[in-house]
Amino acid sequence: MSRGLNKVMIIGNLGRDPEIRYTSGGKPVTTFSVATSRSWVTSDGDRREATEWFNVVAWGNLAEICNQYLRKASRVYVDGHLQTRNWSDNDGHKHYRTELVANEMLILDPRPGRVSDNSEERYFDDEPDLPF
Repeated sequence: MSRGLNKVMIIGNLGRDPEIRYTSGGKPVTTFSVATSRSWVTSDGDRREATEWFNVVAWGNLAEICNQYLRKASRVYVDGHLQTRNWSDNDGHKHYRTELVANEMLILDPRPGRVSDNSEERYFDDEPDLPF
């Protein structure tokens, strides 16, 4: 059996503040949206730009970190996989939502009061800290 690949890496800006909630079992889940932009020049020489929005979901420790440190307009790197959920509303209409389920998140904004450079990046993932 062949294996597939579902890996997504984006860099963009949050479109809204993160929202945290908890499952019935008490597990934290945070959602937020990230806008990514790309630009190109058409064959006529016109410059074009397109923005793509991603719905991001973080679970567990990463969910709490995202909720604590991220705000609207924060610049972030998110690594994860795509997952599509579906549900039916009260009228029986089926809905679909594709989300980027985050495994890792890196804050690209400089720390307040400091000059921006690569040493100011803060990296978070959903793996627990290991003592070795």
